[in-house]
Amino acid sequence: MKQYLYVFRGGRATYQEQSPEEMQAHMERWGTWMQKISAVGHPLQEEGKVVEKAGEVITDGPFTEGKEIVGGYVAVPANDMDHAVEMSKECPIFEYGGSVEVREIIEM
Repeated sequence: MKQYLYVFRGGRATYQEQSPEEMQAHMERWGTWMQKISAVGHPLQEEGKVVEKAGEVITDGPFTEGKEIVGGYVAVPANDMDHAVEMSKECPIFEYGGSVEVREIIEM
C-alpha cells in the first residue's frame, strides 16, 4: 500500500464564524473521518516563517489569501491515487468551502 498526503487549504474563516457547539460537532466529524481512513494528521498554526535563499531571507508568514492557507495535513494509506482521492471526498473541510490537495509520498 502506498502513502498519500492530504493538504488542507481554506475553510478557516467560515469555520471561525460558527458557535462553540457547531465547532465542537465539526471537530468530532474530523475525528470520525480520520479514524475511518486510518490517518494520522496535525493542524498547523496560522503563523510561521518563510525561509528563502538558504536563509538569507527570512520573513514572517505565510501571508496568502484565506483559501490558500494550509491549515493542516494527514498521511493516509491507499492502494493508488484514485483510492486516495475517493477517501478524501468525505473530508469535513468541504463543509466550510475548503479543499484537499492529494499527493503521493515518495519513499527515498
